[in-house]
Amino acid sequence: MSPELAGVLQLLALIGVLALVYIPFGTYMAKVYSSKKHLRVEKWIYKGIGANPDSEMTWPAYLRAVLAFSAVGVLFLYLLQRLQGVLPGSLGFDSVNPAQSFDTAVSFVTNTNWQSYAGEQTMGHVVQTAGLAVQNFVSAAVGMAVAMALVRGFARSRTGELGNFWADLVRGTLRILVPVAAVAAVVLVACGALQNFSGIHEVGQFMGGSQQWNGGAVASTEAIKELGTNGGGNFNANSAHPFENPTPFTNLFEIFLILVIPFSLTRTFGVLVGSVKQGYAILATMAAIWIGFVALMMWTEFAHHGPALQAAGGAMEGKEVRFGIGGSSIFAVTTTLTSTGAVDSFHSSFTGLGGGLTMLGMMLGEIAPGGVGSGLYGILIMAVIAVFIAGLMVGRTPEYLGKKIGGREMKLAACYILITPALVLMFTAASMALPTPPNSMLNSGAHGFSEVLYAFTSAANNNGSAFAGLNANTDWFNTMTGLAMLLGRFLPMVFVLALAGSLAGQQPVPLTAGTLRTEKPLFTGLLAGAILIITGLTYFPALALGPLAEGLAS
Repeated sequence: MSPELAGVLQLLALIGVLALVYIPFGTYMAKVYSSKKHLRVEKWIYKGIGANPDSEMTWPAYLRAVLAFSAVGVLFLYLLQRLQGVLPGSLGFDSVNPAQSFDTAVSFVTNTNWQSYAGEQTMGHVVQTAGLAVQNFVSAAVGMAVAMALVRGFARSRTGELGNFWADLVRGTLRILVPVAAVAAVVLVACGALQNFSGIHEVGQFMGGSQQWNGGAVASTEAIKELGTNGGGNFNANSAHPFENPTPFTNLFEIFLILVIPFSLTRTFGVLVGSVKQGYAILATMAAIWIGFVALMMWTEFAHHGPALQAAGGAMEGKEVRFGIGGSSIFAVTTTLTSTGAVDSFHSSFTGLGGGLTMLGMMLGEIAPGGVGSGLYGILIMAVIAVFIAGLMVGRTPEYLGKKIGGREMKLAACYILITPALVLMFTAASMALPTPPNSMLNSGAHGFSEVLYAFTSAANNNGSAFAGLNANTDWFNTMTGLAMLLGRFLPMVFVLALAGSLAGQQPVPLTAGTLRTEKPLFTGLLAGAILIITGLTYFPALALGPLAEGLAS
C-alpha cells in the first residue's frame, strides 16, 4: 500500500467514526446542559463551594464567575510549582522558577498548555496530576460553559439570564469529560501507553552518560489532554513519544478524541436552539475547512522535491516513521485547527507551505472545529459577521436565529475578531524589534521569523503547540507568552458573554420571505468565505514574511 493511499484511508476511517458518534453524543451533551436534575455528587460539590446551581446569572455575573474561578486556578497552580521542591512525589526536581511558573500556570488555566520546559525533566507527579491534569479538565469545561451561555443567548428571549456557570462547569466536567476520558485512558493503556507513579529509572548508557526515564500517569493525562483540546504532555516529545502515543492506531484514536467534542457540539447547538439544520450548517463549514486543510497538508508533504524526499516517499524529516506522512499531516492540521497544541511531529520540519498551513489554521481563530466550547462560540461570532455582510449586500437588517444583528451586536463581534490578531502581531513585532528576543531563534531569515510568529499565534489563540527551534524558556518569552495567553483567552470571553446577554434580551423576529436562510448551503459557503477572507486580509503581510517567503524560495 502506498503512503498516499494509507493517509487517505486513515482520513476516511476517522470521518466515518466521527459521523457515527455525532448524533448520539451531540444530543447527550444537549441533555446534560438542559437538564433540571442534579446528581448526588454534584450536589455535594455545590454545597462545598457554596453555589446555588438553580439560580440564573446575567452576563456580568457569569463573567465574574469565570474570571474568579480562573484566577484561583492560576494562583493555585503557580504556588504548586513554586513549592514543588518540598512536595512528595517531586522525583527530586527543584521548584520551578517564577517566570516559568507564571507562564505554565496561565498556560494550563487558559486551556493553552504551552510548555517552555521538558516535562520529564521539570515536573513531579504531584504537579502533573493535582495541578496540570486537573486544569486539563476544568479549563476545557470553562470553554464549554461559555459556549452554552452564548447558545442560550440565541435560544432565549426577553431575559438577561444565561444559566449558571457553576452548574455548567460541574456538569461539563463530571458528565462529559470525566467518563469519556476514563474510557479513553483504558484504551490507551491497553495499547501500550504508560500509566504508573514510578520514579526515575536508569535504563542504560548512552554516549558515555546514563540514559534515564521516569514514569507517570501518562495515559490518563493523554486522554484528557486530547479530549479537552488541551495539548501539553508528560514528555518533551509530546505525542511523538511512544509512552504517550505508541502505535498508528493510538495516533488515529487521539485525533478522534481531539475532534469528537468540537464537532459534536454543533449538534448540541442545533438541538438547544430548536433547529438541528442550523447545527448541520455550522458543521458543514467546519468540516469543509478541516478536510480542505488536511488535503493541502498531505499534498505539500507528499510532494517529491529532490532525491532525498523521493527516497523517503515524502518530507519525512521531523516525523515519526510509525505514523508516516499521512498520520502526521492529519494530526498537525487537527491540532492547529483546534486549540489542542499536541504534536506527533515537529512543525518546524514541515515544508515551508506545510508549516504555513499549521499557522494559518490557528490564525482562523481555531474554529474548524476549534477547541471544546471555544470553537463553537468562535464560529458563531463569525456567523453573526457573515449575516451582517449578507445584510449589507441586500440592504436589509441582518438577522440570525430570529435575533436582529444591530450596532451593539456588531461592535461586540468586531472586537472579538480583532483582539487576537492584534495580540499576535504586536507581540511578534516587539520580539523582532528588541535586541535580545531574536537571540532565541534557532534559524535566521524567514524560518526564524516563522518561529516567533508561530509562538505568539499559538499563545494568543490558546493553542499551545510549538514550531520547535525557538528557545522560549527566557524571561521575555515566558512573560510575554503568558500575557498573550491570558488576554487571548479572557478578553474574547468578555465580548462573547456580552453578546449573549444582548441577544437573550431581544424579542424574536419572525421569519419572512426576505430572511436569509442560515441553514442552507449558500450560507455555509458565505460563512466559510468570510472566515478565509477576514483571516487572509489580517495576516497575509506577516505570512508573506515567514512561511510564504520560505515556501516560494524552496
